[in-house]
Amino acid sequence: MAKDHGKQIKDDATYEALRKKGTSKEKAARIANTPNAGQKGGKASKLDERTKDELIREAKKIGIKGYLKLNKKALIDKIRHH
Repeated sequence: MAKDHGKQIKDDATYEALRKKGTSKEKAARIANTPNAGQKGGKASKLDERTKDELIREAKKIGIKGYLKLNKKALIDKIRHH
């Protein structure tokens, strides 16, 4: 049985499984709190197909610092490895 991580974590079992694999607390929480995270078929466009402005908005949303100084390729890399 999964440990209760409080109201901030919606799927405790998913959170614990991700943490055991070495995923950061932030990323594990983000995935565990996403509805239907385990299902395929997301509607997001590929990062390479997005404009730099769209990538900047995504970087800002997920909390990446210094995104305005990065070129598009570096920004994509930062988002992928956040």
